[in-house]
Amino acid sequence: MSFIDLARNRYSVRKFKDQKVEKEKLDLILEAARIAPTGCNYQPQRIMVIDEPKLLEKLKSCTNYTFGAPLVLMVCYDSTTCWKSATNNVMGGYEDACIVTTHMMLEAADLGLGSTWVGGFDRAKLQELFNIPEFLMPVALLPIGYPADEAHPSHLHEKRYEMSHFVSYNSFEGIEEGKPHPAMVFD
Repeated sequence: MSFIDLARNRYSVRKFKDQKVEKEKLDLILEAARIAPTGCNYQPQRIMVIDEPKLLEKLKSCTNYTFGAPLVLMVCYDSTTCWKSATNNVMGGYEDACIVTTHMMLEAADLGLGSTWVGGFDRAKLQELFNIPEFLMPVALLPIGYPADEAHPSHLHEKRYEMSHFVSYNSFEGIEEGKPHPAMVFD
């Protein structure tokens, strides 16, 4: 399958089978994280693999969005080792963690697994319950597993703006603030 087909067909899975993810597949997903590009190749990503039932249950007190997955990857960045801009001291760790998460999400799809990017969680509670050091910043939870037979893409999955809605050449002249493209109607 081509990359564009993989990206087009992947969807957020919100119901998983009660089936473990094989170690070989998990290792490939983690390899995708290892080789993902990061600012100045500092590689600040730190990933906690959560696959023990009692820890998955504990995770439910931090988020409503684990969807019964047998495996959740908690993606953080190390704020002491991420790239920082010399001009404005902005840290690139958040972006690096997002790139890493995207790589893992797409590798999971390529392996026939489903995932959902979860940003809705109680960070303070997560840090407390999982004993996360202050210098590690949680960015995403990535529930992963085999999609349940009744899992399906959202009804909005295939609705996309035309490229002209978000691509401009050499200028943003004519772009209006906060107004959706009139040709696109979401139900």
